[in-house]
Amino acid sequence: MQAVYIESHGGPEVLTHGERPDPQVQPGAVKVRVRATALNRLDLYTREGGRGLQREFPPPLILGGDCAGDVSEVGAGVRGLQEGDRVIVNPRLSCQQCQACLSGQDDLCRRSQFLGSAIDGSYAEYLSVPAANVHAIGNAVTYEQAAAIPTTYLPVWNMLVRRLELKPWETVLVLSASAGVGTAAIQMAKDVIGARVIATTSTAEKAAKARELGADEVINYTEEDIRERVRELTGGAGVDAVVDHVGADFFGPAFASLRSGGRYGICGATTGLRAELHLGLLFTQQKEIYGVYMGTKEDMREIVEMLNRGAVRPVVDRTFPLARAADAHRAMEATGFFGKLLLTQG
Repeated sequence: MQAVYIESHGGPEVLTHGERPDPQVQPGAVKVRVRATALNRLDLYTREGGRGLQREFPPPLILGGDCAGDVSEVGAGVRGLQEGDRVIVNPRLSCQQCQACLSGQDDLCRRSQFLGSAIDGSYAEYLSVPAANVHAIGNAVTYEQAAAIPTTYLPVWNMLVRRLELKPWETVLVLSASAGVGTAAIQMAKDVIGARVIATTSTAEKAAKARELGADEVINYTEEDIRERVRELTGGAGVDAVVDHVGADFFGPAFASLRSGGRYGICGATTGLRAELHLGLLFTQQKEIYGVYMGTKEDMREIVEMLNRGAVRPVVDRTFPLARAADAHRAMEATGFFGKLLLTQG
């Protein structure tokens, strides 16, 4: 099969488009003919070998996690899926045997693996994955829309609904509105929960798109102070919750924008892994901080249900053919996009 893989760490130039063996289907698994694959920062970190993701070569590694396509083969023991089904893939594989998995907290599985990082992923024509990680999508949902879902909507749903418990009468601050997580958070907070949304971004063009997506207010952090503007917009009170997926560069002003008793959720650290936390403010103002990494299989089932009903509308900035994966990586590094970047195949 055709695939994009790496045989060493480095820049986009190490991405190789060529032939790799077709994956074999094990019992309890299905083989998926991949139609669309979404890029994530994890793809870049894995390619570079940074953030603890350095690995030994050979063998080569096929990158990619989030994807959608058609079931082409069904392994022994699989129920509820058949050849030809249009599906979306949850890229986080849990062991399904430990206490966390058996209690429905599979997002805490210590033996979990991520497609395209620990094992071969979706930058390929075919992918073999446990049936528990595959969900059927409706005919009205495009492969591109479905592929844009997992690594953005899973942590957002986990964060806003289960951890932060955002309410319709509350206000949430969404950092970096133009990224996949940012666009998902705006939609979830506004369209699903009904909360007031304040978003941040870097340009007037991105601010306009964030408003079109549902943000009530948008702060251009290149021109305005986030903390001061939030205070103005909330009558000095601060926001009830924060969605942070960028980390170090914005943690200080975002944490300071949180009202007493507010909740702070973080699911990524693209601008840096270390930030300074004022412990006095943490306990005297009784603020809460939640770390979120993806979500449970039940979270994924609920999200796909909303996708199939049209309740969520993933934002796709542009698509690239699989063979141009290096160009897609360069586009992600340049950060001049709004929504998700995807690789597609016929």
